[in-house]
Amino acid sequence: MPLLPGLGFFRTLVERRTLLFQLVRRDFEQRFVGSAAGWLWGLIHPLVLLLSWTFVFQWCLKVALPRGEITQNYTMFLFTGYLPWLLFQETVTRSSTSLLDHANLITKTVFPAEIVPVSIFLSSLVSHLMTLTLVVAAVFVWLNHFSVMIFLLPLYMLFTGLFAVGIGWIVASLQVYLRDTAQAMMVVLTLWFWVTPIFITEQQYPPQVRWALTLNPLAHLVRAYRERLLSYRLPSTEELTILTACSVGAFVAGGLVFRHLKRGFADVL
Repeated sequence: MPLLPGLGFFRTLVERRTLLFQLVRRDFEQRFVGSAAGWLWGLIHPLVLLLSWTFVFQWCLKVALPRGEITQNYTMFLFTGYLPWLLFQETVTRSSTSLLDHANLITKTVFPAEIVPVSIFLSSLVSHLMTLTLVVAAVFVWLNHFSVMIFLLPLYMLFTGLFAVGIGWIVASLQVYLRDTAQAMMVVLTLWFWVTPIFITEQQYPPQVRWALTLNPLAHLVRAYRERLLSYRLPSTEELTILTACSVGAFVAGGLVFRHLKRGFADVL
C-alpha cells in the first residue's frame, strides 16, 4: 500500500478522466438541463439566500461591521464569505448519498467509486465559478475595487476541494453501511455553519468560543476569500500552512477510510 492513498487516486483519476468528465457532465445536466432557467438556477439560489440574509441581519437585526473591518459593505462581506462555505457544503451534502445513487454501477461493473465525490465537487465548482464571476463584477462595480489577489483563488478552491472530497469520502462510505450518516452529517454541517464567521466577524464571537474558529478550516477559507476579493493583502504563511495541513490531512484520511470500507460495497449495496 502506498504511503499516501491520494497518490494512487490521482493515478486512477488520470486513467479515468473520460469517465470523470462524463460523470461531471451528467451530474450538471441532471441538475439544470430541462428546466426553464437552466444553469441560471446556480446563480438564483445563492442570490436569493444573500437577499434573505441581508434583509434579516442588516435591515432587521441592524448588524454592523466593526470599524477597521475589511469592508463596511455588509452585503459584499456576507457574499464573499459565503462562497467557500457553499462549495464545501454542497460537495459534502451531495457526496453523502452519492454511492447509493450510483449503486447500479458499483455492483455490476468494475467502477472506481472513489471518483463519484470528485465528480460532485467538479460539478459544484462550475456553479461556484459562475457565482464567483458575479461577485467579482459586483465588487468592481459596487465597491470600485479590483485586486490581482483574486488570481490566487484557484489555490483556495483546491484547498476546499481536497478538504470537501476527503470529508465526502468518509461520509459516503459510512452511509453505505449506516444509513443515518447523511442525516447526522446535516446536523454537523448546521453546527459547523454557525461556528464559521460568515454573518459576523471573528472579533464579534464571544471570547470563550474564539478558539473554535482557530480550529475551523472553513473559518480560514472564509477569511481568505474575503481578503483576496476585497483587499490587496497577501496570504500569510500561517494561513497557507494551516489550510495545506487541513486539506491534505482530510484528503489522505478520507482516502484511507474509503479504501478500507470499499471492500464491502458490492455486498452491502
